[in-house]
Amino acid sequence: MSLAKDDIKILGIETSCDETAAAVVINGGFVASNVIFSQIDIHKIHGGVVPEIAARNHIGKIDIVVQNALDEAGLGLNDINAVAATHGPGLIGALLVGMNFAKGLSFAANIPLIGINHLEGHIASAYLENSNFTPPFVALIVSGGHNHLVHVTDYGKYEVLGRTHDDAAGEAFDKVARNLGLPYPGGVQIDRLAKEGGPQAIAFPRAKLENLLDFSFSGLKSAVLNYINGAKMKGQELNHADIAASFQEAVVDVLVKNAVHACQTVGSSKLAVVGGVACNSRLRELLTQKCAELNIALHIPKPIFCTDNAAMIAAAGYHHYIKGNFADMSLNGTPSLML
Repeated sequence: MSLAKDDIKILGIETSCDETAAAVVINGGFVASNVIFSQIDIHKIHGGVVPEIAARNHIGKIDIVVQNALDEAGLGLNDINAVAATHGPGLIGALLVGMNFAKGLSFAANIPLIGINHLEGHIASAYLENSNFTPPFVALIVSGGHNHLVHVTDYGKYEVLGRTHDDAAGEAFDKVARNLGLPYPGGVQIDRLAKEGGPQAIAFPRAKLENLLDFSFSGLKSAVLNYINGAKMKGQELNHADIAASFQEAVVDVLVKNAVHACQTVGSSKLAVVGGVACNSRLRELLTQKCAELNIALHIPKPIFCTDNAAMIAAAGYHHYIKGNFADMSLNGTPSLML
């Protein structure tokens, strides 16, 4: 892409959990660079993310990752219009590393600082490399720590339709995987193992809540663990593939039904599915089928843009930049930041 003088170049920084990421996005959609240092191998031995270890690794990698993002885009810091960084929700130690680094860049280069809600970043991943997908639409945010249904009425304008009451889908995947003896991260392992099992082999429950657009996966997770423990106590042989497939089907069934119902509730014919669990092959398969039946335009970003990344943060930052929504040096990390 040849750059024009008036192109808006946003440097995004994401360190909300265990990925140290930086990216340059031009005009809110073109990804000039997207660099991610993943800590999966570091945390795998612990069976999950250790916050202190995550923060220390962000400190060791943030300057290298940001410089690599600038180099890959063929730009210097002085070419950047603004720096956008995640300031919540997430792990406070991890958030502070990226956010304070962004503050330093903003001060040094005299460019605006933009604070981004991580969930808004996931929504903005729908705009990456897809200029045809624009608001209004319904977004299903489904990741390790979050489950939301959001009516995106315009850029930066959100109406939360439903959210999880307890575990997010990704968290349930990780916990069930651990009890099946599968390595971290569990979502990928469950997806792989489920292909060998029967999705209807075991009748695991689906939670029904007063708000039909809300989620709850804690009861399902407990039902799976009780099934596993009960079989072990009775000396019965466990079919791990059937457990994985039936559990996954229960999760995906709820996600698909709620997402479709949300579209029908607000009269939307467009659905974006974002977040790490959007990589799940069964979820993509069933959503594609259901949306085709109901003439709902479905958009799921590339897997690299579904998991935590900085391109989505930069894309969200672009729309704040256009509106002049800038932060000052008092910007702080907010672990429980709401959308």
